[in-house]
Amino acid sequence: MKRFFNWQAILALILIFLSFIFYLIHYLIFRDLRHIFIYLIGDIAFLFLNVLIVTLVLQRLLEFRDKQSILNKLNMVIGTFFSEVGNELLRKCSQFDPQLSDIGRHLVVTKDWTDKEFMKVRKSIQGHESSIDSKRGDLIKMKDFLVGKRQFLLSLLENPNLLEHESFTNLLWSVFHLTDELAHRRDLAKLPDTDYQHLSGDIERAYQQLILQWLDYMKHLKQDYPYLFSLAMRTNPFDINAFVEIRQ
Repeated sequence: MKRFFNWQAILALILIFLSFIFYLIHYLIFRDLRHIFIYLIGDIAFLFLNVLIVTLVLQRLLEFRDKQSILNKLNMVIGTFFSEVGNELLRKCSQFDPQLSDIGRHLVVTKDWTDKEFMKVRKSIQGHESSIDSKRGDLIKMKDFLVGKRQFLLSLLENPNLLEHESFTNLLWSVFHLTDELAHRRDLAKLPDTDYQHLSGDIERAYQQLILQWLDYMKHLKQDYPYLFSLAMRTNPFDINAFVEIRQ
């Protein structure tokens, strides 16, 4: 009984009682039941449309606004990821890419880039098949770097809103997988060719997702945070001519 008579039930009873009182007052003054029922039935008929508007339209708009708010907050997390891990990991992964000169020139983002340009480059990256060679770079340094950042990466997964950003979640899992693959090998300098090929695939998976997420993040900064975008351009891991100091 106590659960039933909560504040919502009491409020409902009060509202029903007030409605009855005002209908009664209307009848006592005008003595016209027909008029009361005309408007009562009309109001009830409109109630279904009102429910439709509130549940299917306004509710969707509120959910969309909440989701955008969550994604904006997650972009702060993504920014922290690239500052702590992502940019350096892109540099290390690019050492294994024999086609870096070809792909890198398309990733020199400038302030003149439009949304169309970001979309065009993103599609080209998605359709690009990298030929990552795990023998080209320093696997030991990559292993030491990722293992040293494991705790930071784990802290990102503690964010309950992370599931709202599927692509970034997939990126984190691919980076975690690469970290585990490297950490479980005792001597990365002496591996069979088949194992090097396996590691090449793991690096390529993380590398491509890193580039795509980096592009999305750069687009977000250009639209909403131009001062952060300026720094991101000056620390672009794909721009060999980039320097953080502002020069004329």
